[in-house]
Amino acid sequence: MANFDKLKPPAKGQTICFKDGIPVVPDNPIIPYIRGDGTGVDIWPATQKVIDSSVRKAYGNKKAIEWFKVYAGDEACEMYGTYQYLPEDTLKAIRKYGIAIKGPLTTPVGGGIRSLNVALRQIFDLYSCVRPCRYYSGTPSPHKNPQDLDVIVYRENTEDIYMGIEWEADDIEGLKLIDHLNQNVIPSSQKLKNRQIPIGSGIGIKPVSKKGSQRHIRRAIQHALKLNGAKRHVTLVHKGNIMKFTEGAFRDWGYELAKSEFRNVCITERESWILSNITKNPNLSIENNAKQIDPGYQSLTQDKKDSICYEVQSVIESIGESHGEGRWKEMVMVDDRIADSIFQQIQTRPQEYSILATLNLNGDYISDAAAAIVGGLGMAPGANIGDEAAIFEATHGTAPKHAGLDKINPGSVILSGVMMLEFLGWNEAAELITTGLSRAISDKKVTYDLARLIEPQVTPVSCSGFADAIIDRFN
Repeated sequence: MANFDKLKPPAKGQTICFKDGIPVVPDNPIIPYIRGDGTGVDIWPATQKVIDSSVRKAYGNKKAIEWFKVYAGDEACEMYGTYQYLPEDTLKAIRKYGIAIKGPLTTPVGGGIRSLNVALRQIFDLYSCVRPCRYYSGTPSPHKNPQDLDVIVYRENTEDIYMGIEWEADDIEGLKLIDHLNQNVIPSSQKLKNRQIPIGSGIGIKPVSKKGSQRHIRRAIQHALKLNGAKRHVTLVHKGNIMKFTEGAFRDWGYELAKSEFRNVCITERESWILSNITKNPNLSIENNAKQIDPGYQSLTQDKKDSICYEVQSVIESIGESHGEGRWKEMVMVDDRIADSIFQQIQTRPQEYSILATLNLNGDYISDAAAAIVGGLGMAPGANIGDEAAIFEATHGTAPKHAGLDKINPGSVILSGVMMLEFLGWNEAAELITTGLSRAISDKKVTYDLARLIEPQVTPVSCSGFADAIIDRFN
């Protein structure tokens, strides 16, 4: 039993526990919530009303969430004292009850924690940040065909440069490290040759591990297995053409995982080409197949030609019978794309992608860019998921100038609530919300941020009014 300093848990309700990374959910789970700073004062009541109404509509008295208010951000400082942005009470509550949902939080200035969002992810090892980006009919968008985009960004949460291992340009320890690298480490490496870090540089370290990469990509593949048809598709997004031993390793470890742990249900893009060539021409030679999957084959050295031919033969021998004759089309396709190319392709060919598995920084940019296509961050939900906890969150900021005005768009937290309900396995309630939200937008019952972009202009509804419009349209 957790002992809290200033919190009192609900008198009724049960605890969610995790088994092999999957939540075991009672009918009346206790779920901590963080109201959020700034506009959280408006957004959270609207969100809670929508979630409770959907659960009641879907299940009557059979299921209900027992909400447990906990504190973080500015509101926590008011209760626990200066710089107490993330009190131990809150950490105990999330640790005990497993799942939480939160509104936007202020990044502390001055003392305290560098980033509350990053801190929560690292404390609870929430290694996968999941951000769906889909279009709801009627949402104003700068794109001609925003409905073509329906992707889920799986952003690795705990590694990459977001670990914050860095030194200022004048930091004494940083200067020592630069000197050690320049005088010892770099000269002794044939790969780095004569490169030198300029004196006066701020430096950072970018860790990318096999364990961290594969547990994250595993979740992405497991998610893809729940989808159908062409949406059973995971794209490994990376900058491995430049950062070969971090971003490139992420790609390689992803393929390794797909071809080992998920061999019976996965196909890689190159494997699909090889097997498709055989289906079209059963008499195709190994070498001619190799020429078709690698257009630059003729200009390669003999060693590289032999390597590609060996790849073709190995694929045919190992999975030709199990995956051939088009059987692979029902499986999860795993391919990879360079990060900057994906920025372009989610705008020009969005219908070709489903799940984008990325490292931390790439996922940050790409998820925001994808959200812009379908209506902006106000309509972008997010979840941070680990093996023993999950936190669902707004992906936008606190917008303090709008706080208390009952005008801000609560869509991000409401849709994060949808993700939470789906994570609980309460899909009927989740579907009611997405139906209601979609119909509210189609009927132009939207908050000011969307209303001002609609032509001809429409009168916006309030934050609470948008929640009511969603609930009114459950059926």
